[in-house]
Amino acid sequence: MYLSKEAKAEIFAKHGQSAADTGSAEGQVALFTTRIAHLTGHLKTNKKDFSTQLALQKLVGKRRALLGYLFKKDINRYRAIIKTLELRDIIK
Repeated sequence: MYLSKEAKAEIFAKHGQSAADTGSAEGQVALFTTRIAHLTGHLKTNKKDFSTQLALQKLVGKRRALLGYLFKKDINRYRAIIKTLELRDIIK
């Protein structure tokens, strides 16, 4: 994959409890956001790459589901991750 172990550990350290905490919802949302940004950039130059487009749609769905989980479980954690990643408030 395009992300090294160190880059992933940095993402999880910044947004999760620690670099080894790969299971927290905040860390996963941050990783999905990084991957979504990468795939979006790829699709800007390769408009007919439909397999990447499908992968992007699946990632967006996974991120939305995790954000919905955070919204239901702990609204403060949801608001914090939305603010740090500068995402739109997608849960109404």
